[in-house]
Amino acid sequence: MTTIIARDKQPAPVSLAEAFWYWLKLGFISFGGPAGQIALMHTELVERRRWISEQRFLHALNYCMLLPGPEATQLAIYIGWLMHKTRGGIMAGVLFVLPSLLIIVALAWIYLVYGSLPAVAGVLYGIKPAIVAVVLAAAWRIGTRSLKNPVLIAIAVLAFLAIAVLAIPFPLIVLTAAMIGMLGGRLLPKYFQVGGHHPGKQVSYGLALIDDNTPPPAHAVFSWTGLAKVALVGLVLGGGAWLVLAQHFGAHGTLAQMGWFFTKAAMMTFGGAYAVLPYVYQGGVEHYQWLTATQMIDGLALGETTPGPLIMIVAFVGFVGAWTHQVFGANVLLAGAVGASVATFFTFLPSFLFILAGGPMVEATRDNVRMTAPLTAISAAVVGVIVSLAVFFGRHVFFASIVPDWTAIAISAAACIALFRFKVGTIKLIAACALAGLVLSYWHG
Repeated sequence: MTTIIARDKQPAPVSLAEAFWYWLKLGFISFGGPAGQIALMHTELVERRRWISEQRFLHALNYCMLLPGPEATQLAIYIGWLMHKTRGGIMAGVLFVLPSLLIIVALAWIYLVYGSLPAVAGVLYGIKPAIVAVVLAAAWRIGTRSLKNPVLIAIAVLAFLAIAVLAIPFPLIVLTAAMIGMLGGRLLPKYFQVGGHHPGKQVSYGLALIDDNTPPPAHAVFSWTGLAKVALVGLVLGGGAWLVLAQHFGAHGTLAQMGWFFTKAAMMTFGGAYAVLPYVYQGGVEHYQWLTATQMIDGLALGETTPGPLIMIVAFVGFVGAWTHQVFGANVLLAGAVGASVATFFTFLPSFLFILAGGPMVEATRDNVRMTAPLTAISAAVVGVIVSLAVFFGRHVFFASIVPDWTAIAISAAACIALFRFKVGTIKLIAACALAGLVLSYWHG
């Protein structure tokens, strides 16, 4: 049944300026990961402001969850685009990400300059075991949503063994899962159905500006010309930016390498940021050596404490990589800021293209199981990949030396209990573990 909250009057049209201030505010308060960010948008845009109806909001969300990239960011771009055309989508996406980029740059600078101070080291000591628990919780959350049958569970297990035991590159795992899904969608379609929200459980909060029956605006109607135009502009922007970096710093220079690497990473983010982190680790730590394994874990710890999408850890990787490689000589701060900006630009550009160019077309085929089966298989595979990430972090946090760090293990166990049993929010958990690490550092110091 549909619950009706009597609000008969349709909201007044929203100006671009009003939307600007909302998206800017969201960029500064969007803590809690994608689930928390989506909940914030739902509360404000569906329930309170009624810019978009529940059904249209969930329709957009289901579409964004089928795409690679951060779904909360894409949802903001989608709603901004639906309301105010291309400029609205770009504005919403940029303002959703920009505050996080600025905060990450500031935190990365503090980390590299003052990270060896006892207080900072103590805080990080407490946060890192909590990150292991947070990653496990992410695997559980995605797994309960994605692993609906034995076939998908088997895909997840095989993906874990592939990356954790055989060290198979993450892109190859994604490609294999997609091929399995493509075949499975034809031979065993019932095992590859995409889960969704039941229409009968939707809630109406009154008439919305973009209501259930509001026809799509002219700019949201699919056309091959519109698709080609936006795709061409995106390719020119991405290719042009990379060529500028290659010309000024060399095609094999750090910044050009970051541009190409993070473009590929953006295409791998099925299932959220945790799914692509193993790929970022493989490239950033092992292949390009932009940062160390410890710095990678510390970057994730810092990323968990900031607003915005978790995939913004790429900004930390870009900052540290450009800083340590001194791409601007002695001006390491400028190098770090440019590296963070390059990583962010190339990571998020595909998300804008997916929404602005392909939104109407992909939305029209959302319920076709043959189209969605590869994505269903990929979502299952990333569960195994995320578990492998937790194992990787645990190995570096708990066994940094020959003797196990029982204090870190205890903090992580307590964090698991807080997350799984008591459903404590991530920010509260990180803050509590940071305080515990600070107290312990002074206790033992």
